[in-house]
Amino acid sequence: MHLWEGVRLAMSQIATERLKSFFSVLGVIIGVMFLIVVVSVVEGMDRYITEDFSSQLFGVNTVTVSRNPQVNINVDREEWRRRARRPRITEDDAVAIRAELTYPAAVGVLSSGGGEVSADNARTVSNVRLYGASPEIFDIRDWVVDRGRAFSAQENEQGVAVVVLGSQTADVLFEAIDPIGRSVRVRGFPYRVIGVLEEKGSLFGQSLDNQLVAPARSPIRSLVAPRGFIDEVLIKADDPSLVRPIQAEVEGIMRVRHRLRPSEPNDFAVETADDSLSFWDRISTILFTALPGLVAISLVVGGIVIMNIMLVSVMERTREIGVRKAIGARRRDILAQVLVESATLSTVGALLGVGAGVALAGLVRAVSPLPAVVAPQWVTLGVVLGISVGVIAGVYPAAQASKLDPVDALRYE
Repeated sequence: MHLWEGVRLAMSQIATERLKSFFSVLGVIIGVMFLIVVVSVVEGMDRYITEDFSSQLFGVNTVTVSRNPQVNINVDREEWRRRARRPRITEDDAVAIRAELTYPAAVGVLSSGGGEVSADNARTVSNVRLYGASPEIFDIRDWVVDRGRAFSAQENEQGVAVVVLGSQTADVLFEAIDPIGRSVRVRGFPYRVIGVLEEKGSLFGQSLDNQLVAPARSPIRSLVAPRGFIDEVLIKADDPSLVRPIQAEVEGIMRVRHRLRPSEPNDFAVETADDSLSFWDRISTILFTALPGLVAISLVVGGIVIMNIMLVSVMERTREIGVRKAIGARRRDILAQVLVESATLSTVGALLGVGAGVALAGLVRAVSPLPAVVAPQWVTLGVVLGISVGVIAGVYPAAQASKLDPVDALRYE
């Protein structure tokens, strides 16, 4: 029997008995759809966290020194108490790291808080992220100034009241007016706008463009950190291969400054993006490990249904099989016919599952902050799984059909 003849017969059966065919492949549809949706969301999250989230929270090739870790997972109450007793990071710590670090790197300081920003035209923006930063932070965090300029090291040393606004903050405060050279107020204190950052979009639904960046030693320090203290010291390596050596050296500098004995644990955090995001590696590993089992359940159920449907189909076509054998059809011809029909049925289900999965992944991406990336290899895997389920499910019905005696089959009513 020719392959395409078997496919044509199977498609004809699907077209004739649409409802029965749909319920026959429903398990395959659900299994493949689940595979596409879950893998798309997990892979999208993986790309989002390892690229966008890590670069925004930590910076690329960056070591962060802070009082406590940036990401806290499974921290018990006693550990919270110990962390609350840790000393804060000081400006002197940053000065010591700059002076003692032996590797080529940019060292910057950053502190943050929240507040309200207003302009002389009476417009106000709430929930603005306020940053007190050294000039190096623009390079370390990859903050690109779209209009105007960033503040200089001299302006930072002198504590000049100048600011660089996020694009959203600037648009709300000044609309079509050029904000460069104009004044904004934070807690009533005036700052001169010298630049506007390039638009960065959002992170998990939170805008990254509603912010204000001022020199760390400007009056903004009273809003983001007590005098003499900072939230973070960031060190960006010139060479990615130096990130770990820099991390080890910075840890040594901080331990000496905090006078810690060799047996005492760190009372500060020295992290890289890889260290802080290790929790996501564990989560994604668990998801990808559990996924095959969950998909297999649906596909096994779908395969059993297809096998039963094909057994019914063989019974209904017993006389036809008898006629085919009587006019010379060989056992392998009957076997191939049933297998091709079963594989075609499940392939149609797999294609429907792929279509539904891609549509749902697009819906998730459109209506939520969760990214979803549909990778071609998973689409291919879904179709291959569908074909495999059909072939496996069709083996038993095909074997039963091929064993029919032509005389008994012709007398079957």
